[in-house]
Order: sequence, then C-alpha cells, then structure tokens
Amino acid sequence: MDLETFLITVYVTVDDVAKHCLPREDDHPGPAASLSRSEVITLGLLSQWRRFANQRDFYRYAGTALRAAFPTLPDRTQFNRLLRQHWPAVVVVGLELAEGGDARTTAYQVADSMGLRVRNAKRRGRGWLAGQADLGWSNRLGWYAGFSVLLANTAQGAITGFGLGPASTNDRRLAETFFAARQCPHPRLPMVGRFASPPYLLDKGFGGSTWQQRWQECYGAQTICVPQRNSSHPWPKGWRRWHASLRQIAETVHEKLVSVFRWDQERPHAIDGLLSRLACMVALHNFCLWLNQQLGREPLAFVDLVEW
Repeated sequence: MDLETFLITVYVTVDDVAKHCLPREDDHPGPAASLSRSEVITLGLLSQWRRFANQRDFYRYAGTALRAAFPTLPDRTQFNRLLRQHWPAVVVVGLELAEGGDARTTAYQVADSMGLRVRNAKRRGRGWLAGQADLGWSNRLGWYAGFSVLLANTAQGAITGFGLGPASTNDRRLAETFFAARQCPHPRLPMVGRFASPPYLLDKGFGGSTWQQRWQECYGAQTICVPQRNSSHPWPKGWRRWHASLRQIAETVHEKLVSVFRWDQERPHAIDGLLSRLACMVALHNFCLWLNQQLGREPLAFVDLVEW
C-alpha cells in the first residue's frame, strides 16, 4: 500500500472510531488547536514506525512529505503537547481496534512482561524519570534502566491492554495490579483494557498457586501457568509444550514491537510522553493487524504493508 493510501485509511478509521467511542472535543478558551484530535492521533500512530530514528526525525519527514495533508502542522513541541493531551483517546482507539479483531471471541489471552529501556544503565546521575524508572533485568536486554511493561494479547496478536511499572517490579505484583485495574476500572488507567473472562496464559515467572488463587478470587482472573520446578505437581512434557506453543504469540508480538515499531528507540523525558508513545505503538500495531485482515493478508505481516 502506498503511503498516501495508508495515511488516508488510518485517518478515516481513527476518525470513525473517535466519533463512535469518544466524547465530542471540548471547546477551550483561546485560539483553536492547530490540529484536530483525529489528526493528532493519525500523526502519532505514523510516528511509531521504526524507519524513523526518533520523534525529531519523524517530524522533519512530516514537515516535508506530509505538509499537503496537514497544512496547519504546528511546531514539534506543540504537537508533542497535543499528543500528550490526547493520549487517553489514543488508548481508546487502539483498544477498539482490538475489539474489531478477535478480542471478543478469543479463547484465551496471553500476558507477558517486556523490558522498555529509557536510558543507558551505566550512566551516572538520576537522569530523566527519576523515581519512576529504575534498574531491572531482562533476558533480551540484560541489565537495563527503564520500565517493565505488561502486555496482554489475543490468540491472533491483537493487544488488549498494557500496564507498566519500574524495571525492578516483580512480575506477580505487576500482574496483580493489572488484573485489579481491569476488574475495577480507574479513569487514570485506561490502557489496561476491559475485564476479560477467557483465561490468561502466563509464563512460569508469574506462577504460584497462592497468587493464582488470589487473582481468581479477588479479580475473577483465571490464569494457566506452568508450575515452578520445585512444584509438587509438575506438568508432563506434552502439557508444557502445548502451553508454550499457545504462548508463542506473545513472543511474536514483542518481536514486532521491537523490529517494526520504535520500542527500543524511545527516550522519553516525562511519564505522560512515555504513555502517549506506548499508546500510539499499541494502536498502530492493532491497526496494522486489522488492516491486514481486511486485505486478506497474514495478520502480522507488517514489514511490507506500507511502500515508503
């Protein structure tokens, strides 16, 4: 698909979802915003392709190649303020696109954590996001400074919600907060998504019969997890392989976020900037998956979707 067609498709889809699922934009005193909410979301999604080295690189590209489509394109700092202002709307759009896929019919969801690096772990000083990001371990990154992001996705790969905590956060604590926020929605945590009745397939790092029983009783979250090695009731090898084969979709989703989108290239200076970029990345992922389904393509074939 050529870029112009892709851009128009993104805008029309975003605008349609926004009109049906979001309240009307409030009128604020002073001059009108240079971009509408749908235009801000469209540009936010487009900025998350990995072909752009960073936000500045994307905005240089937008200032030349996209000026005809967005004649009132403001200064980059003003656009960033607009994107942070509208990040809850980006979340709604992204999760609604997941609902348009298999989120309502999926037999299970897969939940797993993923490291998000925001600075070099060896640098001295507190740096940006001090008191929010910290040091943690990731099999993919090793020791890193940043956040641990918990992602939930369907059997086809649509992301139905995410949450994050400091990199050192234990996976079980992160999952408990995630399940609690889904059970009792909070307006400041829209990104966790809706309560899901299908079971969650979890890695053994989340395991523990006490935790799983607590999540079931307190939050209605049924979880299926491979027992720990020292468990008195280990699974047969065939069961472990079956569980791993179903959970493979989480690894595929993580790989797409890293290799196709800008997961490892983000260096935000504020938490609202981080949340807005994560929301855009999730929404772009879900949009590309939905678009591939409409075009009869492989759902996760993102690399050759757009002809740049």
